[in-house]
Amino acid sequence: MNERLYHSHCLGGEASSSVRRKLAGIVLATLTLVGCVDPNSGLNEKTSLTSSWVRPEDPQESIGKKEHPLVVARYGGVYSNPKAEKLIAVVIGKLVSVSEDPSRVFKVTLLDSPKVNAFALPGGYLYVTRGLLALANDSSEVAAVLAHEMAHVSANHAIVRKEQLEGAAIGERVANQVLGGNTAGQFAVAANKLRLAAFSQDQELQADTIGIRMIGRAGYDPYAAERFLRTMDAYRAFLSGDKSFDDTENFASSHPSTPKRVELARRHARFFGAPGIGERGAERYYAGIDGMMFGDTPEEGFVRGRTFSHAGLGVTFKAPSGFRIDNQSKAVLVSGPNDIATRFDATVVSKRTSLTEYLQSGWITGLVEETIREETLNDLKTASATARGDGWRFKVRVVRDDSQVFRFITAAPQTNTNLDAVSRQITGSFRTLSEREVAQLKPLRVKVVQAQAGDTQTRIASRMQGTNKQLALFRLINGLSSDDVVQPGMRVKIVTSR
Repeated sequence: MNERLYHSHCLGGEASSSVRRKLAGIVLATLTLVGCVDPNSGLNEKTSLTSSWVRPEDPQESIGKKEHPLVVARYGGVYSNPKAEKLIAVVIGKLVSVSEDPSRVFKVTLLDSPKVNAFALPGGYLYVTRGLLALANDSSEVAAVLAHEMAHVSANHAIVRKEQLEGAAIGERVANQVLGGNTAGQFAVAANKLRLAAFSQDQELQADTIGIRMIGRAGYDPYAAERFLRTMDAYRAFLSGDKSFDDTENFASSHPSTPKRVELARRHARFFGAPGIGERGAERYYAGIDGMMFGDTPEEGFVRGRTFSHAGLGVTFKAPSGFRIDNQSKAVLVSGPNDIATRFDATVVSKRTSLTEYLQSGWITGLVEETIREETLNDLKTASATARGDGWRFKVRVVRDDSQVFRFITAAPQTNTNLDAVSRQITGSFRTLSEREVAQLKPLRVKVVQAQAGDTQTRIASRMQGTNKQLALFRLINGLSSDDVVQPGMRVKIVTSR
């Protein structure tokens, strides 16, 4: 949750409060590429950082341009990293030069999100998250992902997906009736919307075919696509065993891998020759991602397992067992079983306004005023109330720390009897951080290290931070199996705040 956004007074101030649609005031910075890029520089006169890239003759341009700000906001804004941008520029330039339409302009945006994802919109809008860059293992794998998305654009798959998304809007209308259309009641519909946004298996296979052909022609290792598909399988397995990861918006869920898809990727690669051909570009890749942010940003606070902590605000709380925390730029979302979810955010309220008066000030539709209760929580003043909507019940709790008011809105279907218990458990864990705890909150980064004599996977993985599954995450981000031996001089990635 972004501290800069806390002064938005009411939930109704958002254009859309869908769990996955985060609208925020951000500066657009998009990498626009066309033609061939000098592999030594990564940038030329046709490659620039710009916020204006309209090509009037492209009828799909207006579609992508309209959706672009929503996508950027939803994924934490643009991630500014010259080294990573150079890596992407080199890859895209080489791919465009061998594409079927080298005159097409692709607008590539590096998103400031830890989620592992890449996707495309009509009009040549391509997106890749820093989370995906961290998971890849060389330039050829990055090329495989970007070529796949470029293929979706050339095959107009994004147009079909847009039509499916419009159909999903019907499901949102029910949630929009609750609390003025801007509450946690919309949480439950988000998963369905994302499922509808996925491409079909035939579209994925078609994009694989075109993409592998492109990376092979560009001189990259054509087997990179197969390797990354296998990495996605490993990533999905890792997610399934760690509920603190949000797997609803990642490449593995929107681009599902199957044994057939992996085998076909390998078969297409064989047209270029046996394994071992083509460029992997590992050195350029490591140079591009070394020092890159991993996980949450300091401005949005940190999720460590089931705990959310924010150094700027000096607060922390914990989610119940079996619940997942999803850190968004305008709110923190805690989702659990049976469609129960909590939204946490903050606002500024005059000290002259009591918490009871604030609850009655009109920002909650359906408030049952006779349920308002004022209490004390960990030496902080708090107030709670219930609210009702069409098919939903809500528990609203606000906590005051000076002029800052923290808001917890828990939503559940009327048939769910755990609303009060979940709300009280989450807010009951809320407290302020000590100076020492604040000082210990540091962002994680990807660090490229060189294995020394005597190093093993376990030994290097012990240096990993921010996870209780050090060895599993180490193997995942380095594409290693349990049988792989770490050789002296081998370059690997670790995640650390040091």
